[in-house]
Amino acid sequence: MKYGQENFSLPHDVVKLPTGGIFYKSKKKSVKVGYLTAADENIIMAGTSIKEGVILSLLRNKIYEPELRPEELLDGDLQAILIFLRNTAFGPEYTFNLIDPGTDKEFSHTILLDELNFKKTKVQPNEEGYFETTLPKSGLNVKLKPISFGESEEIERTLQSYYAGRVLPRQTYKLSRMIIEINGNNEKGFIQQTIESLPIADSKYIRNFMNENEPGLDLTRTIIAPSGREVSLQVSFGVDFFRPFF
Repeated sequence: MKYGQENFSLPHDVVKLPTGGIFYKSKKKSVKVGYLTAADENIIMAGTSIKEGVILSLLRNKIYEPELRPEELLDGDLQAILIFLRNTAFGPEYTFNLIDPGTDKEFSHTILLDELNFKKTKVQPNEEGYFETTLPKSGLNVKLKPISFGESEEIERTLQSYYAGRVLPRQTYKLSRMIIEINGNNEKGFIQQTIESLPIADSKYIRNFMNENEPGLDLTRTIIAPSGREVSLQVSFGVDFFRPFF
């Protein structure tokens, strides 16, 4: 199957990756990305959610890099590419319909997507692209890696196969993807067994640690509603990110 990754002669631009490429084998700090076309509207209108593969299909068509598959992308890099596609096709304005907490009335607010900044992180990954930290409750030393877009999709597909009524192991699945070494031991069976008995405080610490330190865009905004009260909003992604224009 041929994807857009091979269409080097098509019009494109270069998108800087928020992660700086440190988590990828290719170490690419930026990627060539094509512009949305009339044909891409068919993809956007084909599905109703990100689970239907609409976003993945777009990325396969628009990323012109044979050394970096869309499935390997981390959230921050994926979001930067999607913002580029939307900005170059429709402009940077993104309007939200919000509820004023002071009056319970709806109001609109528009932000500019090209003004989104990179998150400020406190801890940097090592040269291999791994974070190292010590868990506060158990004292275990762990090496962590972010979950890629493809891994997130795989986890969701696996969980969807569970029958109704069964407890979904969502958190342990995610931890098993993030933790690559515990106290110098990278044996998968040992890691999985340790995860099963990991204190909740440590599990929560890992999630917060990755949210705070994985490079990406700051997608949150705090604005002032007409009543003078503060309202928080967050940019979300999926086909609705593009669909209001259709």
